[in-house]
Amino acid sequence: MRILKYFFLLILLLLIGITVYVATQKGDFEIVKSAIIKTPRSTVFDYVNDYKNWETFGIWMHKENNMKIEYPTKTAGVGAFSSWKSDFGTGAIKTYFVQENDNIYQKTNFNGTNATIFWKFKDTIGGTKVSVLCKGKMDVLTKIKIFFKGGISSVLTDVFEKSLVKLDKTLAFEIKTYSIKVNGIVQRGSGYCIKQTVSCKIKNVSKNIKIILPRLVRFFKKNNIKMVGKPFVLYDTYDLSKDFVTFSVCIPTEKQIFISAVSDMTTAEIVPFTCLKTTLIGDYSHINEAWKKAEKYIVDNGLVQNFAGKYVEVYVKTIDDVKQPSKWVTEIYIPVFPKVSVVQPLVPVIKTEAQTVEPVSTPAEIP
Repeated sequence: MRILKYFFLLILLLLIGITVYVATQKGDFEIVKSAIIKTPRSTVFDYVNDYKNWETFGIWMHKENNMKIEYPTKTAGVGAFSSWKSDFGTGAIKTYFVQENDNIYQKTNFNGTNATIFWKFKDTIGGTKVSVLCKGKMDVLTKIKIFFKGGISSVLTDVFEKSLVKLDKTLAFEIKTYSIKVNGIVQRGSGYCIKQTVSCKIKNVSKNIKIILPRLVRFFKKNNIKMVGKPFVLYDTYDLSKDFVTFSVCIPTEKQIFISAVSDMTTAEIVPFTCLKTTLIGDYSHINEAWKKAEKYIVDNGLVQNFAGKYVEVYVKTIDDVKQPSKWVTEIYIPVFPKVSVVQPLVPVIKTEAQTVEPVSTPAEIP
């Protein structure tokens, strides 16, 4: 019995010794990991820049951990934010600096441990070299907990390595899996909407849509306005030669809403028109290919574009509906003139007792 008592005492002293040892060690840590992602740099950057995409590649975001993630209106770019709760604790992350297609600087806190995360994106043979640097300082409790899991370096190295591998696989499938279908001639209905209009360079269209659309959604929620359809974009001007575009991000409303004149949002009427519908199922990065396929269909089928009409993109399914980009749905509507059917003139039929004779190009002589 005495031996057992001494044994437990020895174990207790050992645990105390380890705790004291770990507690007196430096809590600073710095981890750097890199990987080659076989996807173009701009696509990889845009994907990592939006916190809503992290669920598809962050291996720490497992549903079995009962993780509940909250997203504010802004989830991409400077000021983007996300927070979470799980069986392992609570955390939050915020973006403080972004250099487009080059780097992202973020700060995070998990169970009281603060850290900075720096992403670097660089073109390389075969795709994009993505490097991630995580640097921070642990409190005493975290140092003790992480010690029995192999140490902070071992844990974070494993997390970043697996996440980068998953990012590569996710982008390889989700971004490259898509389909485009020209549906044919349809009629766009009438109605009302609230919109915000902006002018910019063509390359900045997608970025501005991501900024404006969440603002519109927040405006609807704040003012208790009912959305009666999916968000869409109206293109007013699209000048390739001048690299200039003017477009409006819109959300349909049940009726006409009157907005203060000082607001940058306005109400508008949706005018019905005849158009060619084309559907893209997949990531929005393929939208230009979908437009080109639609325009080719117009030429091949002898249709004529109605340049007085509005060119429209409707976002039927987005990241807010489903996380996988391969399942997103975008519809394109190009205004065209209705195809006029050629009406054949009625040809008289001459009947005799024996037969029915149809006139030929030179009228036959009637007996």
